[in-house]
Amino acid sequence: MTTTNPSSTVDLSTVDLTDLSYFDDGPPHELFARMRREASPHWNALTDSDEPGFWSFTKFADIQAISANPAVFSSARGGVFTTTRGAAPVEVLREVILGMDPPRHTQQRNIVQAVFTPRMIRQKQADIRATVNTLINEVIERGECDFVTDIAVELPLRVIADMLGVPREERGQLFEWTNRLSLAAATSDPDMGLGALMEIAGYLTELTAARKANPQDDLISRLVQAEVDGESLTEMEVTFFFGILMFAGNDTTRNTSSGAMRALIENPDQRKILVADTSLVGNAVEEFLRWVTPVQYFTRVAQEDTVVGGHAIAEGERVAMWYSAGSRDPEVIDDPETFDITRDKPPHQAFGGGGPHFCLGNQLARLQLRILFEELMRRMPDMEFAGPVTRLTSNFSNELTSMPVTFTPGAVESVEEA
Repeated sequence: MTTTNPSSTVDLSTVDLTDLSYFDDGPPHELFARMRREASPHWNALTDSDEPGFWSFTKFADIQAISANPAVFSSARGGVFTTTRGAAPVEVLREVILGMDPPRHTQQRNIVQAVFTPRMIRQKQADIRATVNTLINEVIERGECDFVTDIAVELPLRVIADMLGVPREERGQLFEWTNRLSLAAATSDPDMGLGALMEIAGYLTELTAARKANPQDDLISRLVQAEVDGESLTEMEVTFFFGILMFAGNDTTRNTSSGAMRALIENPDQRKILVADTSLVGNAVEEFLRWVTPVQYFTRVAQEDTVVGGHAIAEGERVAMWYSAGSRDPEVIDDPETFDITRDKPPHQAFGGGGPHFCLGNQLARLQLRILFEELMRRMPDMEFAGPVTRLTSNFSNELTSMPVTFTPGAVESVEEA
């Protein structure tokens, strides 16, 4: 199937956002803008499935309302993707925190909540800065690199691997599993997702046994020691938890950092502001997140007849929350199609629409992005494209796969390991 009509003229009643050709060039922002104006919400019939369609919500306020009401809008009933297949079967997703409803979701989230508090994350600043400068050291003398694979991928991979307790020599396998989970979500391939999870389960058998015998200050130890209602997590629950922490811990930072660097190269006036004053990076990170919105959607299923934004939703109907559209809603942000790092705390839905499923690692992602761009603006301020930028064609992940760049070669700096 191909999409031949431009977004400005296509008949909205024919639009099926599971057709990935709409996403060839990234999120279809012009189409989302029309949907907000003319069809909010928009009924999306599925052209390649015998499953019912779904309602697409593209307004910031509607997405917030759905997210805040898990009693009515369930993650567990039908999964969180546009069909019940998605990246994994619904019965598997119900065992992952992403696909749980309260109170079980709350119990599971509480297991690792303490690790991701702002106070705990602030303690990782020195470690993250050392990791960032190590990555820059690895490429700076060459004067060229692939920003995605050499920097954007490596930073969150190394950070989350350390937090999980994965030995450094095994990070390559972690990256391979993360990519397969991301691709499974992008292509609605449950076999790929399950295959990766089964390999993770095999890998964790030895690692969890070691942590039970000799606990460390890492997330694996926390998982094997955790109890819910007096019961330890099963091996499969540990596997699913590990998988989602690994996936979520990588994708948000990887996608946002690569998309933000692309935007800075394409908007040199904005980059010039940051190079002149890196103290502005913390505020700029919020615009990076808004502009990229790394995860484009999740869905819920209505548990009862209800109303959102004045529109009736029937019990059993699926609703899709298009975060990439909500982050550019002109009702909450002026001139949303302009990349402007001087905005004061721009509202966005890069971490979801709030509620109990709001991204647990949002503070960690923000810290990594702030430190990364502080150091990039200091050490590699003149980065330019050196080849075509490529992306994953996906309605789920706003993900670049390659971005060759050049920059003035610089000196390796000493890095003090924290």
